[in-house]
Amino acid sequence: MEQRYATNPAQVPGFTTQDLRDTYLVEEVFVPGEVKVVYTHHDRIVLGGAVPNGADLPLPTFDELRAEYFLANRELGIVNVGEVGTVTADGTTYQLPNGACLYIGRGTKDVVFAGQDAQFYLFSAPAHTTYPTTLALPDQGTVRELGDQVTSNRRTLTQYIHENGIQSCQVVMGVTRLHPGSMWNTMPAHTHDRRTECYLYFDVPADARVIHLMGEPAETRHLVVADRQAVISPSWSLHSGVGTAAYSFVWAMAGENKSFNDMDAVPPVSIL
Repeated sequence: MEQRYATNPAQVPGFTTQDLRDTYLVEEVFVPGEVKVVYTHHDRIVLGGAVPNGADLPLPTFDELRAEYFLANRELGIVNVGEVGTVTADGTTYQLPNGACLYIGRGTKDVVFAGQDAQFYLFSAPAHTTYPTTLALPDQGTVRELGDQVTSNRRTLTQYIHENGIQSCQVVMGVTRLHPGSMWNTMPAHTHDRRTECYLYFDVPADARVIHLMGEPAETRHLVVADRQAVISPSWSLHSGVGTAAYSFVWAMAGENKSFNDMDAVPPVSIL
């Protein structure tokens, strides 16, 4: 388990490009045959990937959690961004096609991933109560059509784990897919000082990149992100991005509340 320590806005102006990447970008999320995770001290989130690669792959108990098992004090959101696979939670098996989301509640002892070409994105946060393990197929989330082709940000946002959907202690999670010809996400940019948000960018063409904006509105920086890489966005940082082609991303948050609309917009004319 790799650890990333929390940062504050005053550090960002002095960061080099490599400092920014080392602090906020997770370049290798999916490793065949492994569960690879990063622990960020921003809201104590754990994010990463599980790639069964044709064999049963258990979710390990990492020493850094100081727990009897991974979900002893945590909850877990999973989105499959690969081919169909299964997740078995305490003996019950759930089939996840591409784009499906599974929530696993605190207290689940055994989690096993399987599937030849499945790639499971994992997002976990501390939990102080237990909610039932729940599967949402790609067509079962709450769909919101946002943006406009005129402003190059037409996108379909599917909410899975949220206050009016799958219930959780604090995790909020979903998938956004940009329409062909649209490249901007989450515009206007925004902050939400009450929650940390992490992005997994996927469906990014091999010869394309996403320019992810971060930092305070008056002191922005950027990260150049490739397919299936993740970004940790602290609560004080704005987040938006533009790609050289259309793409998709899994967004997930944890923190003070679960209100999707609890955000502070940053108009483009205010960004420096």
